[in-house]
Amino acid sequence: MFTSEQISGFSELEYELYNYIINNEDKIIYMRIRDLAEETHVSTTTILRFCRNIGCEGFSEFKVKLKLYLKKNKNSNAISNTKSTVTEFLERTLTHDYDEKIKKIASVVANAKSVVFIGVGSSGILAEYGSRYFSGLKKFALYIKDPFLPIHGQYLKDSITVVLSVSGETPTTLSQVNQFKQEGSTIVSITNHSDCSLAKISDYNLSYYITTEYVEDINLTTQIPVLYLLESLAKATYTIMENDYEEQK
Repeated sequence: MFTSEQISGFSELEYELYNYIINNEDKIIYMRIRDLAEETHVSTTTILRFCRNIGCEGFSEFKVKLKLYLKKNKNSNAISNTKSTVTEFLERTLTHDYDEKIKKIASVVANAKSVVFIGVGSSGILAEYGSRYFSGLKKFALYIKDPFLPIHGQYLKDSITVVLSVSGETPTTLSQVNQFKQEGSTIVSITNHSDCSLAKISDYNLSYYITTEYVEDINLTTQIPVLYLLESLAKATYTIMENDYEEQK
């Protein structure tokens, strides 16, 4: 509802208003401007100035925006059933075409010298898991936790970068991918949708199309599909490497 820029520009009286509103959101939408003025001991002029400073023409528009904000938050707190969500994902992905796509990417990964995993937040946790899982299946892999870690081109030669992101729009991740791509690394992304920026700049993309879930602005979209895709890709890569090894004997 309030941006950090707006909050930093508040006057002392506006901070008083802000604190009262935050603590009485459900009550505010039914109040008149005079009621709020009496409750907060400020003038109606101060309240109108406060509303204009946050992009509202008046108190009535502010109440409408606040009501919509509260309604959106209430709806976003609804959590879907994990079983039905995962079942839907599996029914959609357990197809010949999807398996062939994983095998195609696995053949590229198998021929690479190394695999670099990146991601932030929950995607970062799974990126670290992915690097360990691939390493356990005899493919050298590592996880880069720091998005600002200096990377030189010679280390990315003949490498695969596996990028995990639910939205595919995280600025630090996109910046990091752009750097890796310029240094010659092949980009494989795993995202929730294929129409995001990350998917579009990747060489290969796997999308799982799960309903995005938020609780008070915290992204709690299930990551089970990501685990499935990571392990499937790792096992397919391992199978290809083992077959190649047997043929060379």
